[in-house]
Amino acid sequence: MLTLRPANFDDIEQEYLFVKNIPSDENGYINEWHGISRRKFDKALSTMIAQSEGRELPEGYVPATYYFLWDNDTIVGQFHFRHYLSKSLISGAGHIGYYIAPAYRRKGFASAGLKLLIDTVRDRILEDEFYLRVNMDNPASLKVMLKNGGYVHHEGCDKYYVRIPKETKK
Repeated sequence: MLTLRPANFDDIEQEYLFVKNIPSDENGYINEWHGISRRKFDKALSTMIAQSEGRELPEGYVPATYYFLWDNDTIVGQFHFRHYLSKSLISGAGHIGYYIAPAYRRKGFASAGLKLLIDTVRDRILEDEFYLRVNMDNPASLKVMLKNGGYVHHEGCDKYYVRIPKETKK
């Protein structure tokens, strides 16, 4: 069964093993903890949790929660939800970023995880739409966003800027 859990200390060992192996930049998903030691991950996890509560934010950052996508007892992905948009996020990365481990790609985990996240945080955003950005050379991720009700709002030189309505049409 797929579940989405915010970063937490109960799952620290699995979270550490997952996060340290995410590349530092995977198709625009930035992981500042690539290759981190287990000892340093304790502080990184404390920072992740604090930032979800609006504490320990670097200048210009907004509160953000890291969620892990679990398939039963295995982490298969990570989602990054920014609670609101700053000016740079409106024209940049938007509300949501995500990463699915290579072994779990093309199996529906990204689509299902994005749906779970949207359902989880829908009432927490102020805008009428979720803002996302995807590299033009990543058609699989664009397909995930479109499958979740998204549409291409506009294009940049190498990115699509996607919007997903907060309320899906029934």
